[in-house]
Amino acid sequence: MNISLRSACLPVLSLCLASSVFAQLRIVTHNISNYSGGRGPAIQTAYYGVFNGLSLKADAIMTQEFMSQAATTEFLGHLNTAPGSPGDWAAAPFINGPDTDSAFFYRTSKVQYLGTTIAASGSTSTTNQPRNTYRYDIRPVGYNSASTTLACYSSHMKASDTETDRARRLIEATRIRDNAESLPAGWNFLLGGDFNIPDSSQTAYQELVGSQSNNAGRFFDPILTPGNWNNSFAFRFVHTQDPATQVDDRYDQILLGGTLVDGTGFDYIGNPALPYSTTTWNDPNHSYRSWGNDGGSYNTILRTTANTMVGPTIGQALIDLSSGSGHLPVFLDLRVPPRSSVVPTQIDFGWVKVGQSATRSFTVGNVGDTVKWTTNGIANLSYSLTGSPRFNVATGPFTDAPGGGSNTHTITLDTSIGSKTLLTGTITVSSNDPEMPIQVIKVRAYVYTP
Repeated sequence: MNISLRSACLPVLSLCLASSVFAQLRIVTHNISNYSGGRGPAIQTAYYGVFNGLSLKADAIMTQEFMSQAATTEFLGHLNTAPGSPGDWAAAPFINGPDTDSAFFYRTSKVQYLGTTIAASGSTSTTNQPRNTYRYDIRPVGYNSASTTLACYSSHMKASDTETDRARRLIEATRIRDNAESLPAGWNFLLGGDFNIPDSSQTAYQELVGSQSNNAGRFFDPILTPGNWNNSFAFRFVHTQDPATQVDDRYDQILLGGTLVDGTGFDYIGNPALPYSTTTWNDPNHSYRSWGNDGGSYNTILRTTANTMVGPTIGQALIDLSSGSGHLPVFLDLRVPPRSSVVPTQIDFGWVKVGQSATRSFTVGNVGDTVKWTTNGIANLSYSLTGSPRFNVATGPFTDAPGGGSNTHTITLDTSIGSKTLLTGTITVSSNDPEMPIQVIKVRAYVYTP
């Protein structure tokens, strides 16, 4: 797989992240630490508290260490009743597997839930992964094509770092990549969870991100931050564990499939060709964040009073939510594909004399839902034009950003010959709109000799 990593999006991205509004679709992974219920105020503050205009405000949440359907139902209730919540949260049915399990939550106004698959089964055997790996398939609301489907893998890999532990993590990583390789054509995928992997050189991590003969299921770190993360000051801005004791590990991550880092259509909001900053949590080149970690809590409890990312109230909620030994949420934002509009779809030049100048116009525009996704949350529309013989049009390529006016194009009719000749043809608009990649304008004219 050849992945082209884009840098052209950076000016727009910087403007977005400098404001209080982040573009959506926002994906979160969160190991909530043996959740059987309760912790309502901490959940609500962590997810909907606001500090300096910033709030987690997820659209889809992959969680780990849930204990039951009852716990899933209770967590869902906390999301829907939180101050500031839109109250449109739903949950995938809980599946009780070995050990603790994942649970999946999504906003029905933003996400279509398609179903859950057990991508790999766990057991207590030392030659198997300890827990199930779940795959939650979704699409953004308003989209129905295969190329807008997003397979979300949720994983809680084996803890500790003996040879057996590393082998069990490799089993799970191999199964995840194999499953991703088998997804239907055009699907996008990502992996979130508690990997329990201390450094990127471990075989399980390389199984996920390394190049192989078949790269269809390959994952990428969108913040390009490999290394030995454990107890390393250099990685203090991306550590996620443990807010209640000492923040010194990057166990929790979100990795993306190649189609989400190729710079077109459905895509990560950020520049996956650039490493995450080592000097600030507020990296303008990335939407990826370890929520609550402002880099000032290295090897100690998550700071609250001086926390420049989330402030004292959210900071304390994240500590309380970890239940004495836990993890910070990790999130990133995805840009949804464009939607195209072509007007009109039929053009009649009428009767035109030989040699007479004759032109007509039409418009092509990006009509993605900016109310739902924001202008920065929708990809640019890219398209080209093809005209039938004698219906001449500039071919492009062209682009149109969401939220603005449409592009106007001119059709020039070739009137060099004719004797009551009926001409029919088409103008074909080929675009990166996944729902309508081809749109056709029917054209006709009578060219006559007086």
